[in-house]
Amino acid sequence: MVHRWHPWRHLQRCYPHLDVTFPKCLHFGCMGKWTPDGIEIDGTSNQAERRCTLTHEIVHLERGPVPDDPHLALKEERIVECITARRLITIEKLVDALVWSRRVDHETAEELWVDLPTLQHRIRDLTEGERRYISQELERRS
Repeated sequence: MVHRWHPWRHLQRCYPHLDVTFPKCLHFGCMGKWTPDGIEIDGTSNQAERRCTLTHEIVHLERGPVPDDPHLALKEERIVECITARRLITIEKLVDALVWSRRVDHETAEELWVDLPTLQHRIRDLTEGERRYISQELERRS
């Protein structure tokens, strides 16, 4: 049985000293950020967005500060997005969702309990082996 990643449980188990708050005034395009007091997540976000944002911020926490250099910061952000998507969407769950929907859209993201950008990152970063496996499973289950 494949277990779903639970960022709230992980945070409680590994970082019980960190507080999570939900201000409604994060700047445009920012779903979450670190503060000296913990993690802030946009208070207007839905449950899937909060789950993805918390996982994203946990990965940043585990990897350390983002580099100051803009090129390296962008590269780090892409790595964090990839790790986040892999934690939240196992290949088995992705196959199940694609068998059901056959699309990468909001409905499929909702089925996976993630936001659409996280699903898109997971699809973008599939390995060739994962792509073959998905194709085989889609064909086998059709």
